[in-house]
Amino acid sequence: MAEVAWELGVVVAPCTILRWVVGYAEVFAKRWLLFQQPVGRSWRADETYVKVRGGWMFLYRAVDERGGAVESYLSRTRDLAAAKAALSH
Repeated sequence: MAEVAWELGVVVAPCTILRWVVGYAEVFAKRWLLFQQPVGRSWRADETYVKVRGGWMFLYRAVDERGGAVESYLSRTRDLAAAKAALSH
């Protein structure tokens, strides 16, 4: 995030951004509840392979009947432990 701010002409230290995250995470979570959609009656699991910061990772998602992502999980490995971790969140 500090790099993004720098590209916009704002100089900020990474530790400052961390303090913002810690300070505003609870406020953001409370406000997000106003916009959160209820999960439909049915959902399906989805898995794909995506590039993250130059490396390939597995993206597991739970998608409801309207196509909205219910949950997502990134993993470096594709095995039973990763699948279970994705569904247990």
